[in-house]
Amino acid sequence: MSITQNDLNRIAELARLTVNEKEAESLCPQLDNILKLVDIMNSVDTSNIEPLAHPLGFKQPMRRDEVTEINQRELFQKNAPWVEEGLYIVPKVIDAE
Repeated sequence: MSITQNDLNRIAELARLTVNEKEAESLCPQLDNILKLVDIMNSVDTSNIEPLAHPLGFKQPMRRDEVTEINQRELFQKNAPWVEEGLYIVPKVIDAE
């Protein structure tokens, strides 16, 4: 099946899109190629393939919950202009009236 200008206009109308002539010239062949690819995928014999509900059908091994990084808060706060009790202090930007 080949995508015609009328088909493209109808698809664009249903999708509430505006497609000009220049875009239509490039979109028709692109959509045509997509449909050809779908036809190729549909032609593959999958009768002996079991349906796949989830790609990971087995339980995932969990790693141990271990701390892998050290706390560097003090190092990072050395570069901050204003720190109080381990918190970054920023200037007030909104006045509450």
